[in-house]
Formats: sequence, C-alpha cells, structure tokens
Amino acid sequence: MCVFYPNALAMNDASHTNHLIHETSPYLLQHAGNPVDWHPWNEAALAQARTEHKPILLSIGYSACHWCHVMAHESFEDADTAALMNRLYINIKVDREERPDLDRVYQLAHQVLTQRGGGWPLTLFLNPDDLTPFFAGTYFPKSPRYGMPAFQEVLTRAAQFYHDHAADLHRQNTALRDVFKRIESETPAMAGALNDAPLQAAYHSLAESFDPRCGGFGRAPRFPHPSSLAFLLWRAGDPKIDGETAKHSRHMLEITLTRMAEGGIYDQLGGGFCRYAVDEEWMIPHFEKMLYDNGPLLALYAQAWALTGEPLYARIARQTADWILRDMQSPDGGYYSSLDADSEGREGRYYVWDTAEIRQLLSAAEYAVYAPRFALDRPPNFEGHWHLHVQAGIRDIADSLGKNAKDVEALLASARVKLLTARRGRVRPDLDDKVLTAWNGLTIRGMAIAGRLLKEPRLVESAQRAVTFIRAHLWKDGRLRASWRAGQAKLPAYLDDYAFLLDGILELLQAHWDSSLSAFTRELADALLAHFEDKPHGGFWFTADDQDTPLHRPRNFTDESLPSGSALAARALLRLGHLYAEPRYLDAAERTLKAALPGMLRYPEAHAAILLALQDGLEPPVMIVMRGNQEKLYAWRAELDRMFDPRRIVLAIPNDAANLTGLLAQCAPQGDVCAYICRGKQCSLPVMTIEQLSEIRPC
Repeated sequence: MCVFYPNALAMNDASHTNHLIHETSPYLLQHAGNPVDWHPWNEAALAQARTEHKPILLSIGYSACHWCHVMAHESFEDADTAALMNRLYINIKVDREERPDLDRVYQLAHQVLTQRGGGWPLTLFLNPDDLTPFFAGTYFPKSPRYGMPAFQEVLTRAAQFYHDHAADLHRQNTALRDVFKRIESETPAMAGALNDAPLQAAYHSLAESFDPRCGGFGRAPRFPHPSSLAFLLWRAGDPKIDGETAKHSRHMLEITLTRMAEGGIYDQLGGGFCRYAVDEEWMIPHFEKMLYDNGPLLALYAQAWALTGEPLYARIARQTADWILRDMQSPDGGYYSSLDADSEGREGRYYVWDTAEIRQLLSAAEYAVYAPRFALDRPPNFEGHWHLHVQAGIRDIADSLGKNAKDVEALLASARVKLLTARRGRVRPDLDDKVLTAWNGLTIRGMAIAGRLLKEPRLVESAQRAVTFIRAHLWKDGRLRASWRAGQAKLPAYLDDYAFLLDGILELLQAHWDSSLSAFTRELADALLAHFEDKPHGGFWFTADDQDTPLHRPRNFTDESLPSGSALAARALLRLGHLYAEPRYLDAAERTLKAALPGMLRYPEAHAAILLALQDGLEPPVMIVMRGNQEKLYAWRAELDRMFDPRRIVLAIPNDAANLTGLLAQCAPQGDVCAYICRGKQCSLPVMTIEQLSEIRPC
C-alpha cells in the first residue's frame, strides 16, 4: 500500500497551531499544525477533561512510524474529523519514545480490552476521572476497510457509550483496574537457589523455532532479536559448553547474521538495519531505522567477527558504525533517535531504485556485477521498484563473467560509492533528532565494543563524546533525565536509562579507562538502587519512586523491542559488585535473578537478556586487570582480544590512575606492565610477561 502526503514535518498549517507547538518532540511537532486541538500529556489537559466532562482521546505514536503518518494524513489533517474530535473529546498526543511508561501501561490496557497485541499508532478513549481506557484500538482508517470501521464512526460511538452507559462503563473500568491490581500484586516468590535450567531451556526453545534456511526464529514478520542472538554468541564462545551445543549455537548465530546482512533489512548502501522485515527472507523491511536496534546489532556483528573471523561481519559492523557517525550523531555528541520509514509521502522511497537509474549511474562493467549481486536482473520486489538485497555470491558472479573475485569486489565497491552519493541527493527521510538516554546507552556499548575489537579508535571516541554529552546535559542533581532536544532536558529518567547507560559505560571502560567514568558508574548504580529497586520482592520498577504513572507501576523481566531494563541492571550490578567489592550491588542483582527465575523457566526465549545476567550470577566472569604504561597496555589488550571470550572483562588501567577502589585497588602496578586474573573476589599474583598472558585460556 502506498499513501501520498506531504513531508511529515511540513504537515503543519501555518494558519493554525495547537497546544503541541511549544513541545520539543519531533513527533508532537509533526501534529502542532493539525486542526485537531491536540494537548500534550499534562495536568492542565487532564483537568480540562474533568472540568468539561469530556472523555480523553489518547493517541500514542512516534515520528518514524509509517502508519502513524497514514492516520495523521487521513484523519488528523481532515477538517471534518478534527471538528468531531474537538467537539467530543479532549485530545492528547504522546510520543511513546519520550513516555515509554505511558506506552507500556496503555499497550497492556489495549491487550486486556481487545485480547490482541497492540502497536502504533495506539488509540485509546479514557475516562477523565481515573484515566482508565474504556475502548482501544490502533490504526483506524478514514473510511471502512481492512475489516475496520471508519474513524469518525468510532469517535461517535465511543462518545455515545461514555455519556449514555455510565453504569456499564464504571463496571468495565473497575474490572480493568482490578486486572492491573492483580498484575502488580502477583509477585512470584523469589527462588531459593539459582540454577542453569533456564539456560538449557532457552537453547532448546531457540533451536526448535530456528529457520535453518533463512535464519531467525519463528515466522514473519522477522525481527532481529539481538538479545537472543547475543545469548547464542555467549553459548558458542563458552569453552565449558558441550561441543555439540556450542557448534549448533554458532550455526544458528551465523546463519541468522549472514542472512540479515545479505537481506533488505540491512541498508546495502548506507549501512544500518531497519526495524524488521515483513517476509521470512529478510528481503523487504519496514523501512524505519531505529537507534535502539543498531547499537546492539553493531556490538553483535563486531563480536561475531571476533568469534568467527568472518570478514562479512566486520564489514557490516564498520558500515553500521559509519552510518551512526554520519547520520545519527549530533555535533555535540549525543546520538539521535531514528530515521523515518517514509520520504516524499511514500514508504521506502528513499531506498528503492529503478534499474534504468542504476544503469545510468554505473559503468557497464559495474552494472554487469551489480545486477546479479543485488537481483536487478530479476522482477522488482517492492511496488514496481527494486529494493537491494544480496542474491548471488561474489565467486559465482566472478565465475560466470570470467573475472577475478577481487576485481568483482572492487567493481561492487565503486558502484556502492556512486549509488550512495546519488541517493544522498534525494529527499531524505525525516530525522527524529531527540537524544534519548537509554538508546544512547545501547549505542555507547555498541560503539565501544566495535571500536575495541575492530581496532577503530574513532568509534571509541564517538562513544566517549556521547557519554560526555549525557553527563553535561542529562545528569542533574544526581539524577538522569530521559530526553533532550533543542537545548531542553526533559522528563525524569526511567529504569532503562540507568541500566542501559551503566551497561554501555562498563564496555567503554574496557575500551578506554577513565577514572572519572568509573566513579560515575557508582553514582548511577546508587541512584538506580535508591529509586527503582523492589527490594522486598526482587527486581526493578520501570518508573522511579517519585514518578506518577496512571493505572499501575510497570515492571517486567522480559525482552520486548528493547532488552529488559531489569536484566541489564542485574548484569551491570553483578560486574560492578565484583569490581568494586560492593555487596549491595551483588545482593540486588541476586534478588533480581531469583525473582525472574520462574518466568525464565516458563518462557525462556522471552528472557534472553536476563539469561545472560543469570550466567554471570551462576559463575562470575573472569576479570583481567592490567596495569602499566599506555603503549604496553594496548599491546597486551590486543593479545587478549585475539583470544575472544564474550563474557570476559578486560580493564587496561594506566599506572597513574587515581581513586581505585575494591578489587581494582588490589591490582597494584608492577614494573612497566602486569596483569591480574580475578575470579569473583580473588585475584592472582601479577602476570609479568605477555607470553604468560597468552597462555591464559578463555574463562
């Protein structure tokens, strides 16, 4: 389906603005010129609804969302629909990336009300007195189609139900709120002892759902699921795992990474991954590109290269990092959030090609290799156009044309440069340039890992700039803020902001030691425990103890589009607890794992991120602490990176580093360079030669 409408940020009618005009969110600003009298979520709008006895129409979306744009064009820009909305409702717009707490609560409410999964745009009708939804849906068309009623009909009927069936509405809302109370109170008892049963169950579950032809798990649509792939990478790289399990884990990992890298979900010209593929072959994506996917996938491809030596994975990691540096990092250092799926009113328009255009841009020799490589010699695969995906291997192309494989690679590389240059002259998808702390944490981790393993200092420097930005603009009075744009830091941070940033900085410290950053991790961890921990039951709430979210306070251990915040918090606290000899961190992590264990056993494949934390909880990873001068430290670290182990922690700390505490303080300098091998709370005598260090097998 193609829907044409003006550029999303140009939708605004200069003759009319609503209450969103003073917001900083690009998504909210896209709607600031709608004839709908939109409000942001704030107390003034909620109070107005109560005063006027009007239900609230709540619309939740995000700037890169294709179907959000479709509904906006069809309904929110339509004068008749807007007049009906304004007469019947107080209308509130929410950017789900700024308010993931509201999105989590109301997505769950939608699921309870409709008995099916939600999505975006999310459309809810709320009772203004208690903010409980009495009707919910996602996208509604302007005219009846796709088996859905027209939006104006939905508006009219929902308002009639609100005003004419007060008793029924009260009973339904009471029942829904009771569901939320049960969810919040149903806290499973913490397990008595941790065990590795969930790790075994997760491996078998992934193996059962694995697609041996295309990679990935389950059926279309196909999402990357980087946490599940990271779990397989850890299994493949763990020398204690039995040979068959490690071999099959590596097989599933490599098939999936290769098929994704060759598919249309990967931007074959510009680098970076789209959010998901609509088909099982990874060919046609939903074209939005999200920072939160690319940070973890960048780390994963760099680690997979270190594990396997496969050049494809290193190339994908470098190209993805180049895309982040080129298109997604602000001059001040923070990483932007996303690129839209649409441009010039059409989904994917920026990315697809006509063969005539490609023929004109390339030489005959370049086209001769590019056409079979990317299926240009086959029928179009996206609405009469070609979306690039790898169809033929380089050796096969070389053999068919009587060329050397290196010559084919050179022609493909020169063609890529020409096409990428031409594509950058097109109307580009809109950029959501807000800086989200949580998503920056994921990308800091990816850049730090890729920079260290690929020996790319520029990537480490990029991560350092992002951390510097966050500390300068999003860290205030000992607390994080969740979002920054246009000079304004907004909204109290959520669990993910603290957990993902902690995880990212711990990887950055392995790429480049910084005593100030080490101290900052203590501040983050202490704030995390003080404001988010559910100490009696284990785990962490999604919102802080001084944040107010309607209906209930969300908490979970499962991975969704993002890894579980509780999982990354537990993993970071385990590592910090050992490094700094801090029992509070270790105890909080253990309580989290025990609280999550029943869920891990029931649905292991949905808990991949916390399974990685569980593995660290069952057997602390080996930590190698090196002390010395910078030049020799780098040489020793390079030797350890050659013996890749995804679980191992390596810190190269200069001799003059100050204010070391805990286990790190025990690792005193000895000569020009030395290394300590630490397991749990114990460290070895110093290793004094690189030859001895090279004999250390992975943990």
